[in-house]
Amino acid sequence: MAKILVTGAAGFIGYHTSERLLARGDEVVGLDCVNDYYDPTLKESRIARLATKPGFRLERRQLGDRAGVERVFREERFDKVIHLAAQAGVRYSLTNPHAYIESNLVGFLHILEGCRHHGVQHLTYASSSSVYGANTAMPFSVHQNVDHPVSLYAATKKANELMAHTYSHLYRLPTTGLRFFTVYGPWGRPDMAMFLFTKAILDGKPIDVFNHGKMLRDFTYIDDIVEGVVRTSDHTAQPNPDWNSDAPDSATSRAPYRLYNIGNNNPVELMYLISTIEQQLGRVAEKRMLDIQPGDVPATYADVEALVQDVGFAPKTPIEVGVRNFIAWYREYYGVGD
Repeated sequence: MAKILVTGAAGFIGYHTSERLLARGDEVVGLDCVNDYYDPTLKESRIARLATKPGFRLERRQLGDRAGVERVFREERFDKVIHLAAQAGVRYSLTNPHAYIESNLVGFLHILEGCRHHGVQHLTYASSSSVYGANTAMPFSVHQNVDHPVSLYAATKKANELMAHTYSHLYRLPTTGLRFFTVYGPWGRPDMAMFLFTKAILDGKPIDVFNHGKMLRDFTYIDDIVEGVVRTSDHTAQPNPDWNSDAPDSATSRAPYRLYNIGNNNPVELMYLISTIEQQLGRVAEKRMLDIQPGDVPATYADVEALVQDVGFAPKTPIEVGVRNFIAWYREYYGVGD
């Protein structure tokens, strides 16, 4: 049994990760400010479910609260940290940029400092597939350079990877960054396509289909994401003895530092996703075709070879199964019948 800090425990991935850790007997301290970026009622419902389980307690705190975060680290003495809290969303970053600096950069520094000064054995943190930005070579590999972000959100996630490497190098803090690809499933975020499409169709409202439907996404089911998070957290990052500064590998280092993609390795056309939702709901969506939005990319596709090699896992849940499970949860949670 380990004592683990899970930041963003009221969030989508943080909630499911905390459940998984508690189920195997770990002690989990959640840290979350429960902000109103999306419906706090959903976040409170997740917390209420976690609160019924032995071994969980929540610290309601902003990542930017330097003294408060330091106090939590000092008093709790965590074995590991799984850092999933962040200001999320590509489009929101176009209109609220300061939120990303305060949470994703300043907040991440406070987590790094807490780990450095209080003997944390391994920091696992959420990066994002958005770091691939203007890259077009598919599938996206962690060994590629990612120097052309197309949103501030992506830039902050790339910055997190650089900050983590610095702490791995200077203080030998083992860090593992996880680039998540379009996560979906029960208890998902209301600002994501799966949720938006389902709600609009059930409400009889049109759905916005960006880039006129010419989008590919590597939709990754939440259970697969959590499996990847837990396995990599258990697999403490090690230095790569073969790392070569003349041909530097972006995903490893002479420091105890690793990066992994966690994606389904099977991109799905946006129109196929919509048709799958329509089939599950038994309704046809009214579609409003729109141009691609600033900050969006037309396609994502994860190369997960490094994840398979190091922890023996690759996401595998088919989109049809994941959509069915999400819609079943949505109907039950919101009391929506056929």
